[in-house]
Amino acid sequence: MIEEFLKSWEYFGTAYCAGWLLALLLSMVGVVVVARDQIFIGAAVSQASTLGIALAMWIASLGPFQGIEWLESDLFLSACAVVFSILAALFTTGTGLPGRESREALTGWVFLVGGSLSVLLVSGSPHGMEEVQRLLSSSIIGAGLADVILFAAIAVVVGAFLLLFRRRALLVLTDEEMAQAVGIHPRAWGIGLSCLLGCTIGLSLRVSGMLFTFGCLVLPCLAARSLCRRTFPLLVVGPFLGVGTSVVAFVLANHWDQPPGQMTVALLCAVVALSSLASRVLKRA
Repeated sequence: MIEEFLKSWEYFGTAYCAGWLLALLLSMVGVVVVARDQIFIGAAVSQASTLGIALAMWIASLGPFQGIEWLESDLFLSACAVVFSILAALFTTGTGLPGRESREALTGWVFLVGGSLSVLLVSGSPHGMEEVQRLLSSSIIGAGLADVILFAAIAVVVGAFLLLFRRRALLVLTDEEMAQAVGIHPRAWGIGLSCLLGCTIGLSLRVSGMLFTFGCLVLPCLAARSLCRRTFPLLVVGPFLGVGTSVVAFVLANHWDQPPGQMTVALLCAVVALSSLASRVLKRA
């Protein structure tokens, strides 16, 4: 099985590396949503990112804009995905105006708006519908060397940030009143963390699709939370589970000729279930 996987490295090596780096990056950023118990914000932001891409494709298909190359470029599509992701993250995490609806209501609204409008905008374009359907599933095989370099750089920056400012970030995520009492500005930190969440999801969605993005964002940290009593270990255990599971999943997917993204999410779901079971057994012991 391993030898068979290594033989495929010549053709899919960059895609494998991109997928593992995304699993690392998303599981680190996933602490933001898991620590706040805002799990489905990841799904809502992913749908908003899809809406941004659909809107960019719709604009490029309009008569006055047809033939403009930069409107059809991956850079423009990615920029729209990131902008819509950041706006959705700010909107759903409660960093906007006070006195609004509950976060759950906003999350559901963003998810439904993104899911419906993204399809309506490109319904008249076969290529657009194909792209939206691809984003709503998972397809990592098309990732290239530029994606590997980009996600490696972002993972290093995010990892360094969380390492240097871990105490402040975790205090903001778990106890905003205490953070404010010690001189930290929770609102400013909340905006920054929401922007980080939106940017990460927006960039990863174009490469890995919604299923893999959402799965790697929340499942490793959910499994880690079952195993860890404190929040800080999530920053270590979550990425470890995310990367380790994705490596095993990619090997199994290659052996059984299955899509690696779906295999990774399925295995992560199993890891979450086993972690929860192990936690309950240890509590009873």
